[in-house]
Amino acid sequence: MSARNSKANKAAARERLRQERERQAKRDRMRRQITVAASIVGVLAVAGGIGYAVVQGNKPSHWEAAKNTASVTAPKNTTGENGTTVVIGKSTAKKTLEVYEDSRCPVCAVFEQQVGPAIEKDVEAGKYKIQYVGATFLDGDSLDKGRIGSNGEGSKNALSALGAALDVSPDAFLKFKSAMYSAKFHPQESEDKLAEDSYLLEIADSVPALKNNEQFKKNVEEGTFDTWALKMSETFDKSGVTATPTLRMDGKAVTGPNGKTAPMTATEYTTAIEAALKG
Repeated sequence: MSARNSKANKAAARERLRQERERQAKRDRMRRQITVAASIVGVLAVAGGIGYAVVQGNKPSHWEAAKNTASVTAPKNTTGENGTTVVIGKSTAKKTLEVYEDSRCPVCAVFEQQVGPAIEKDVEAGKYKIQYVGATFLDGDSLDKGRIGSNGEGSKNALSALGAALDVSPDAFLKFKSAMYSAKFHPQESEDKLAEDSYLLEIADSVPALKNNEQFKKNVEEGTFDTWALKMSETFDKSGVTATPTLRMDGKAVTGPNGKTAPMTATEYTTAIEAALKG
């Protein structure tokens, strides 16, 4: 091979190597551009997701929205401002027993199981009327302080369902309340099962007037009386009552033998209510 040919071959090889390096550099630049573009898209997606989450997080909850609803749909068989006066009994009864309860309250459940039948019997006999005042403080609500639902939703949801039962009839209300507090259905305070519409409807199936009642079911599932329930809770907050169950007649507490809390047996209740009726 001549020296000339050798030099030409080497030059050609160097040129091919140069061209290959340029192509490789071009491919590397393209790869970096794609990586950067993908990273930007990823960052934007994450930022967008965070932004969406922040927007969603800042939206009021269902119950906060219900609290701020201007109009209130009250159940039938109610009176007073926003329909929060619930009085059940014969119009001829001269006295009214105020009953303050929270649907999640375990002591209320014991009270209803032991004393509830005596109250229903007395109301049916016309001895007195009852005025029911529902609370939601076991959900962690303090409506006067703007706090709602920090510990669940069961009290509010059950109170709304009680409104749906009252919309059917006062008797359906009493029977549904009794079933809800029964040993069969009342959950532990730590279990927020009353927040589930399906569970409330299961309880309602034990009440003839509510079983297969499509309007009742619709009102429970659509939360027709949710805002009313919160207005009722505000009524409780303004009452000065600090514990449930609490009983009052003529502005005076009706208590058991200890003189502090509600009577917890039928015998204790009969003694207490007879004294209250005479007072």
